Amino acid sequence: MSDNVVVLGSGYAGAGAVKSLESHLDGRANVTWISDVDYHLVLHESHRCIRDPSVREKVTIPVEEVKSPSTTFRQATVEGVDTDDRVVELADGDDVSYDYLLVGIGSRTAFFGIEGLKEYAHTLKSLDDALSIHDAVSEAAAEATRDDPATVVVGGAGLSGIQTAGEIAEYRDDYGANVDIELVEGLDRVLPNSDPELQGALRKRLEAADVNIHTGEFIGEVDEDTVYIGDDQEMDYDVLVWTGGITGREAVADANVDKDDRSNRIFADTTFETDDDRVFAIGDAALVDQPGDDPAPPTAQAAWQAAEVAGENLARRVKGQPLTEWTYDDKGTVVSVGDEAVAHDVKFLPISTFGGKPAEILKKGIAARWIADVSSIGNAIDAWPDM
Repeated sequence: MSDNVVVLGSGYAGAGAVKSLESHLDGRANVTWISDVDYHLVLHESHRCIRDPSVREKVTIPVEEVKSPSTTFRQATVEGVDTDDRVVELADGDDVSYDYLLVGIGSRTAFFGIEGLKEYAHTLKSLDDALSIHDAVSEAAAEATRDDPATVVVGGAGLSGIQTAGEIAEYRDDYGANVDIELVEGLDRVLPNSDPELQGALRKRLEAADVNIHTGEFIGEVDEDTVYIGDDQEMDYDVLVWTGGITGREAVADANVDKDDRSNRIFADTTFETDDDRVFAIGDAALVDQPGDDPAPPTAQAAWQAAEVAGENLARRVKGQPLTEWTYDDKGTVVSVGDEAVAHDVKFLPISTFGGKPAEILKKGIAARWIADVSSIGNAIDAWPDM
């Protein structure tokens, strides 16, 4: 009787792992792929939908264009994982048994206990989130007047916060909307813990896009009209977007695998194994061990790389073969600020930080390559103008 291999999630980790698993499995097991949506979202380009919702057609790839016909896809919400009985518990009650499981369901937004933040802030973890931000900004802009602009506050100046602010600025400029954009970061610089040269280049482009940057004070409280920053700063807003951190999904909270108490993310070693040898974990859902003190970063680049090895290792486990270890290879950082982009420490290039057309083309190329790898060259070509 064939083993049942179940993959959870259709993000970079899940979709990439399914492709890899199929290519290495040689038909030796039954594969079931479960996700709450029936498409793969190119998440690092989803912010484009904030400016133009029609881009959704280019950044979503139907699962039928990703998987092989032999893989069974189930659109369902995962509510829990019973590792004792080896069952994935689904909201519709039609649970799925597994012999081997890969948890790649991503993460949810962390609110860090900040009062009012979860109730009043938009997040950017899904296509629906991006479209909701677009609608909220559009509505606020429509109600703004010459003397009373709409105010959009973006909390968190990491990759998502910077790219969100950039897209809202492009929306403002495209439609002549009277919108003030406030980017708030609790640490001292945008894109904290990155190279100062990259931070400076991003700040320069954000300021050129008329994004007001506030650093060095944390958001402490939020109500329906006001963001309270530090000890004495109050900032009224019409739209609030929070991009300030991630935590594990509730679906794995009760799973009997070793997790980080603070973030609820699953501990996995360099083979993606957890302390349950039937369960593997990958992407934002996991803290994947790496040489040194820090786990693999929760980035698209890391998930792409990891997915290939995770899928192969699932196939190896089914076949009774030794597993392969994975080490993250940082190939550089590319960040968009609206139509512009900044690239830093790109592998094999002699310039450490650069912008302009080369960075813009590189950003497009990264997205196009992933779309081609996970679906088809035709989809990549079709998406190119909107990346």
